[in-house]
Amino acid sequence: MAKNRMIMDDSEYAQILQQAVSEIQTARTTVARQVNSTVNSVYWNIGKLLFNKNLESGYGSGVVKRLSVDLKEQFPDMGLSPRNLWDMKRFYERYNACDSKLRQLVAVLPWGHNLLLLSKVENSDAVEFYAQECLRKGWSRDMLLNAIKMNTYAGRQSQIRTNNFDVVLPVAQADYVNEVFRSSYNLSFLGITEPVRELELEKRLVSKIKSFILELGRGFSFIGNQYRLEYNNKEYVVDMLFFHRGLRSLVAIELKIGVFKAEYVGKMNLYLSLLDRLEKGENENPSIGIILCADKDHLDVEIALQDVNKPIGVAEYQLLLPKDELQALLIQEINSVEKKIDLEEE
Repeated sequence: MAKNRMIMDDSEYAQILQQAVSEIQTARTTVARQVNSTVNSVYWNIGKLLFNKNLESGYGSGVVKRLSVDLKEQFPDMGLSPRNLWDMKRFYERYNACDSKLRQLVAVLPWGHNLLLLSKVENSDAVEFYAQECLRKGWSRDMLLNAIKMNTYAGRQSQIRTNNFDVVLPVAQADYVNEVFRSSYNLSFLGITEPVRELELEKRLVSKIKSFILELGRGFSFIGNQYRLEYNNKEYVVDMLFFHRGLRSLVAIELKIGVFKAEYVGKMNLYLSLLDRLEKGENENPSIGIILCADKDHLDVEIALQDVNKPIGVAEYQLLLPKDELQALLIQEINSVEKKIDLEEE
């Protein structure tokens, strides 16, 4: 008797591959954090030792230079130069009096990231913000530097939540979802400098999906774009579909080039119902929807989400161009095309 063989399509395989990659990356991240924590603990204690001995630049320079030479003889691969020893002392001085949350965050950052924060960021709240973003998004040192240069902390998301997660989800899950999703995303990596339509924006995001996933945060696996759902002899299309390993939820993202409109919520609500009916696995949580717009008004979002029982969030994005300039260019392009069509019909 012939054995039944399961035929797997490309989208199913892609999901398995993405989840396997995510597992490996998570394991590597865990190991890296443990290593960083151990190294930073050593640096912290050396910095504390120098601090307690009241060593300062000037009269303490000779002691630190001698200490560097002797330590490097025994530990040649640890980066124990005089400059680094002084940095350890700065590290201890900077965070010794800070709250435990901030100390725990910087403890698991790579040492190069900590040196950058020490030299570039004075505000402790800003340090906490950048440290959290590094850990959540896996920022390299160069990416952290760019974020600091762009003063990302000053433009961080509003405290006003434009979603209904707290209302429709259990408390523990709602807290986690609120940690995962933000009210604003930076898409400047797309390099958009001229007007684009929604499909073009989606196309560019798909072409740079790794960068987009980094912006979304850890745990996302890309399933597909223009994802088709068939029900009752009708076809529906989701702009972009992801799976979040930690949340164990499908995540549908709809892209809108203009301002938020209440009607977008009804459409997303339908998509989530279809995803839960047709795609959600037995042990998975309800699907989550994110409407990504050029702009939003939190009062409009609040009234649109009232009485909606599916978890939906509304976020806005930033491009290289200011949003008002981008929309003005888009309107100009549309008017130009319509005028051309009118002339051709005359």
